[in-house]
Amino acid sequence: MVERCEETSAAPSRGEPVATKLHRIARKARNEPEFKFTSLFHLMDVELLRGCFARLRGDAAAGIDRKTKADYSGHLEENLAKLVRRLQRMGYRPQPVRRVYIPKPGSDKRRPLGIPALEDKLVQAGMTRILEPIYEQDFIADSYGFRPERSCHDALRALSETVESGRIEWIVEADIKGFFDNVDHDWLMIFLEHRIGDKRICRMVKRFLKSGVLEEGKLYVSEEGVPQGGSISPILSNIYLHYVLDLWFTKGFRKVCAGPARLIRYADDFVACFATQADAERFRRELSTRLANFGLEVEPTKTKVLAFGPNAATRAKQEGKKKPETFDFLGFTHYCSRTRNGKRYRMKRETARKKFRAKLAAFKQWLKENRTKMTTRELWLKVCTKLRGHYGYYAVTDNSLGIGRFYHEAKKLLHKWLNRRSQRKGMTWGKFILMEKRFPLPRPRIRVSMFARPKPPVQVDLL
Repeated sequence: MVERCEETSAAPSRGEPVATKLHRIARKARNEPEFKFTSLFHLMDVELLRGCFARLRGDAAAGIDRKTKADYSGHLEENLAKLVRRLQRMGYRPQPVRRVYIPKPGSDKRRPLGIPALEDKLVQAGMTRILEPIYEQDFIADSYGFRPERSCHDALRALSETVESGRIEWIVEADIKGFFDNVDHDWLMIFLEHRIGDKRICRMVKRFLKSGVLEEGKLYVSEEGVPQGGSISPILSNIYLHYVLDLWFTKGFRKVCAGPARLIRYADDFVACFATQADAERFRRELSTRLANFGLEVEPTKTKVLAFGPNAATRAKQEGKKKPETFDFLGFTHYCSRTRNGKRYRMKRETARKKFRAKLAAFKQWLKENRTKMTTRELWLKVCTKLRGHYGYYAVTDNSLGIGRFYHEAKKLLHKWLNRRSQRKGMTWGKFILMEKRFPLPRPRIRVSMFARPKPPVQVDLL
């Protein structure tokens, strides 16, 4: 049974700053895991929304309202006051998301991009700030996606720690088919109401779910899925998978495994680690049934069970294979290896081929589009920024070759497109080398250690 009450005792008194209100909500949620919050929507005030507005990107594209951050800031206080009045009387109606398509690097396909109206971005950001302090106390430690103080690198470290413990021998690499487009609205509202008893919060979430998509002048009603491009989508998705996947695994499935088992999830991307093949195969079978109960489906071409661990190489030889299978997770291909002296098993990783091609294709496309729009110096400095950004994610332990290949390929592309800025082709390789000596491109080096111990799970108050 979930505890119910008429008023949330975490509700603040008048005059408290937003940070204090959220802190009290977080403490209440942490201390009383069964508590159901019934008074939250009043927190959607001018102070909260003003802080959300400050965090909006100034260069973001406009939704169907055609309003930008600069337009709205002209009369900010007046606009926020009007917005709050509409919210408090429940007169606010989200607008459909404007859908556009952008090229998908590395292929001829295009991927859809949802652009909400500006006030919708504000309201979603405000509701996210209210929901986060509650659910950050509930989410499991091995859920890493779109959460404060957690990153992809933390998930990768947790995976390394688990696999290299010496007790894991089997991996299930899984993929949910079109997750964000197939979230069942009815189930999501049921999950949300486990903790949220404020009917106005639930009604507003439902309005966003049903707001629809506008594409080429046609309105498409949203029957399932979470709002495209919306800042509230990540937390709603995490709530959905928390109940569908995380709790099912940690409270039920893992308890009947023959050995250690661990599921590590980043948004809808996850891997499961097991000591025995029987548990791994059972997880693969029961996962399909579990997801189907909530309107989701496993992508069969991207889901597999593979031997992976200290004894994987021996198994591969017995089966006539040259080496053990690999799996992809968070943009990296993980493979079995040994330490430098060969005495101990280690899992290593390199940039996944698909990601490498996509990143390089996106870099090439950017150069083609901007080589004549910027001066050589501006273009060069921007390339330096892009390389540092690539290293910031991919320059992890064992991936020296991956970032080295990207550096050399990016340098060749930069020379090629600088040389095509005019018909004279005056940027010879010699001139390019001289320029690099004067303005060095960032050199590839490992920047993120996978040996650092993962941060201990903390309960975030989100001040």
